[in-house]
Amino acid sequence: MGTRQQISALPPEADLARADSLAREIFSDVANKWAFLIIEFLGQGTLRFSELRDEIGGISHKMLTQNLRMLERNGLVERTVHPTIPPRVEYTLTDAGEGLRQVVDGMCGWTQRHLGHIEASRRRFRDPAAE
Repeated sequence: MGTRQQISALPPEADLARADSLAREIFSDVANKWAFLIIEFLGQGTLRFSELRDEIGGISHKMLTQNLRMLERNGLVERTVHPTIPPRVEYTLTDAGEGLRQVVDGMCGWTQRHLGHIEASRRRFRDPAAE
């Protein structure tokens, strides 16, 4: 999806339906609190598994593993295994992951800018007599 100008600038072989479908799939995958937190913390730099778990707090070993695998599968996180005993594993955001982090940061900024409006709308929705 994009503006008409952005779409017209794409090469003729661009498969917009496939790209749109993939975007929906990725957004569905990452639309959870753990994935967003992982992306946010890895945006600050490379971290080992235990460092990431400690930074996030409250995430189980299993949930962190599942989310890291999903992010790696989608090309958002790179996993590097160093051949030491025991093996040292580090996680880093890819360029695509950093791009997603910027989008998420933009969404958080949008929320902050419109917080008063959103909260007022929610109050009116819960109690229509409050208008």
